[in-house]
Amino acid sequence: MKAIVLCAGKGTRLRPLTHTTAKHLIPVANRPVIFYTLETIRKAGISDVALVVSPSNRDEFERVVGNGSEFGMKISYVVQEEPKGLAHAVWVAKDFLDGDDFLMYLGDNLIMEDLKAFVEDFKDEGVDASILLTPVEDPRRFGVAVVENGRVVKVVEKPKDPPSNLAIIGVYMFKPSIFEGIKNIKPSWRGELEITDAIEYLIENGYRVKSHIVYGWWKDTGKPEDLLEANRKILETLKGMSIRGNVDEKSTIQGSVDIGEGSVVVNSVIRGPVVIGKNSVIKDSYIGPYTSIGDGVNVDSCEVENSIVMEESVVMNLSERIDSSILGKKSRVVKSSEKPRSVKLIIGDLSSVEIP
Repeated sequence: MKAIVLCAGKGTRLRPLTHTTAKHLIPVANRPVIFYTLETIRKAGISDVALVVSPSNRDEFERVVGNGSEFGMKISYVVQEEPKGLAHAVWVAKDFLDGDDFLMYLGDNLIMEDLKAFVEDFKDEGVDASILLTPVEDPRRFGVAVVENGRVVKVVEKPKDPPSNLAIIGVYMFKPSIFEGIKNIKPSWRGELEITDAIEYLIENGYRVKSHIVYGWWKDTGKPEDLLEANRKILETLKGMSIRGNVDEKSTIQGSVDIGEGSVVVNSVIRGPVVIGKNSVIKDSYIGPYTSIGDGVNVDSCEVENSIVMEESVVMNLSERIDSSILGKKSRVVKSSEKPRSVKLIIGDLSSVEIP
């Protein structure tokens, strides 16, 4: 059995971060989102995986993820030349799949659920497709399934009047028969080949489609607030204290805190859960709960909590606490002592700044 992870999306809701980094490679708790996905797939017993990427981000994925040896996997790359929908992404991976059953996983999803039972049930029951579902409060934002006695009898994409509250959360199991469905569908109003339409084709033509309902935490990390929630959720799993850098005697470390090699904490309070990467400097500062500090970051005379600060950023001399924020790589947020006193900003397209 194989797996494909769809990573060709442009991540428009996460701009400007995604102008320079694929959304699946943005760090959560100091690790790219895609790393959590790959570990989940490996734990489910699948090690032969293809990432479906775009021409513009293939090199970045290959540099960060490599050949999969770090995860005990074999990772290949399939290029989706144009963003023509999830079903189209499956279609371009047809040669890689080579007639095997496969798991399909949307690469920007984080699911804190063991998928082994989902995979094993699919193998045992001999159905043509199985989809992972969870109850949601507003199913209009998702693909939705209608289930009778465990069998999926209808699926519809983002319905105005949802027939159920069971959302499709981006993990699927398929036999090669899904390609029959893809061949027989037309682009939706969005101009895309929808995987829900291909699944609906299977249902209408007598193929067996099963559901697997989960009730645990999951998140589509497509928006900044989703990344922050995912960061909090993963940091909650930190247990105990791991300090591989240097902490001076004037500093206080409280709760679950991970400090990487070469990092220095001087006259500061770190209150976990917090993760600090390698070769960072925290001086005369407070780092509050649910904060991830990347490698090579300099925080001086500041307070930061509930935030993600990516590698090589500088945060210095701020009188207001930074909260619920995401600072991209090599960002610089400083208070100037020069006169005349003013706010000086250089921000990219679609940036967001709130000043008290």
